[in-house]
Amino acid sequence: MNQIDLFKRYPLETQDECFFNLIDTARDTAWGKKYEYASIDNVDTFKERVPLQDYDSLKHYIERMRNGEQQLLWPSEIKRFAKSSGTTSDKSKFIPISEESLELCHYRGGKDMISIHCNNFPDNQFFTGKNLALGGSYSTDVFSNYESVHGDVSAIILQDLPAWAEYMRLPSREIALMNEWEEKLEKMATATMDENLTSIAGVPSWMLVLLKRILELKGKKSIIEVWPNLEVYFHGGVNFSPYREQYKELFGSSKVNFLELYNASEGFFGIQDQNDSEELLLMLDYGIYYEFLPIENGENTDAKTLSLDEVELYKNYALVISTNAGLWRYKIGDTIQFTSLSPFRFKITGRTKSFINAFGEEVIVDNAEKALSIACEKTNCSIKDYTAAPVYFSETGSGAHEWIIEFETPPDNLEYFSEVFDNALKSVNSDYEAKRYQNMVLKFPLVHAAPPETFYKWLKSKNKLGGQYKVPRLCNDRIIVEEMLSLIQ
Repeated sequence: MNQIDLFKRYPLETQDECFFNLIDTARDTAWGKKYEYASIDNVDTFKERVPLQDYDSLKHYIERMRNGEQQLLWPSEIKRFAKSSGTTSDKSKFIPISEESLELCHYRGGKDMISIHCNNFPDNQFFTGKNLALGGSYSTDVFSNYESVHGDVSAIILQDLPAWAEYMRLPSREIALMNEWEEKLEKMATATMDENLTSIAGVPSWMLVLLKRILELKGKKSIIEVWPNLEVYFHGGVNFSPYREQYKELFGSSKVNFLELYNASEGFFGIQDQNDSEELLLMLDYGIYYEFLPIENGENTDAKTLSLDEVELYKNYALVISTNAGLWRYKIGDTIQFTSLSPFRFKITGRTKSFINAFGEEVIVDNAEKALSIACEKTNCSIKDYTAAPVYFSETGSGAHEWIIEFETPPDNLEYFSEVFDNALKSVNSDYEAKRYQNMVLKFPLVHAAPPETFYKWLKSKNKLGGQYKVPRLCNDRIIVEEMLSLIQ
């Protein structure tokens, strides 16, 4: 906690130190030589000299690393690659994980999340029980006689956990790293339901499936009846708001702490450090140098990024990172807003490619989830999953948004829910409100209540079951919505 307090008090100095460590360490790599890191002595020179990157621009280097070439983006040997699945497209991304990023970023984040929970709850009994970690799977690759591994970042973390963490974790590594998701869930349920658990960790959507199966097997109504000493749920990967009420119901009247994490394939970025707030603390000492790209410049590769001392409150920024695994000025695809500048706290507002802007309405995930939350509260329902896309102009009239929603608890009247949701979306997005004026550009939204397991079946049809896979919330094309509609019909 002293270390966390230190970077909270000296955020700019911490980031400066991180920046110069990164530049100095990578100066003799192929990338460092290309951009003459040896002569970079300030951040402005770095930004002028090194272009903004995305996966496509770094892919050539990463493929060479997977084939055994080293000293390309980072000096230490890289044999682990996190298979990124922030989208459900067929294209996979393999994010390099160095020894430094594993130890100083991912594992340090794990230690910090436990420290923050224990600090916030001094009477905790965290270490008297075990932790259920719901992770993915990994595979071994052999290219040109060089062996490396790839998989979900959670699986790579589980594979090499420190002894103290492995001692506390359930189920066995053999079960935790299984590839076949449905069999894995069943085995995880039977292996953990009679243990003394004080904490659980995993993506809310998939953890919900596991917990419900455990209740089914145990014949119980509340998870606290199964694990009476459960005190904290560490969660991340998707917005928790649509799931919060379901989890409260699932946990019964207990006071389980919900602690949100922002841990991606590219790094561990944020932890919820306050009990009474859903804001995330930006973790500044994990070997990651941050830049922030104003969202209106998101597609401009020459756009000026802001450093930490230049950001403003409540503005949307695309996150740009340089890391101790060799990602340089890398746009990870997520957008955030700062909610505090002392210390630096933020909330995730969406993804740079997950929005609807077919008619100038600029609806982002944050807008959608706020509006859905309002609609759920006013109509006494809860949502399990959703996706949306535009209905484009036709000769007969205006465009619209089409929503496919799988309800956990459905509303009594879907038409009334749609009306409340439409009004809520107008209240949180003035561009949407303008386009809805008298139905001139956008008509009333089309909302479909999907049957149970629709999203599960869609993911299964794509061979994308598992905690690392998510259905994109908002799309500007209709590919996913059309596939979903065919499943419903």
